[in-house]
Amino acid sequence: MELVEDAVDKIKSLSFVKKVDLSYKPFLKTEFENSKPDKAKEYDYKIGI
Repeated sequence: MELVEDAVDKIKSLSFVKKVDLSYKPFLKTEFENSKPDKAKEYDYKIGI
């Protein structure tokens, strides 16, 4: 996160770059709870479709 500002400045300085947007991925929760796979999908994964 410390190098983000430097990287954005370098990217913005390129002549073909119009806009630079930062990603929100580091701030999103990616661990999900109570997720049960669908029985049909579980069967498909077992047979290799």
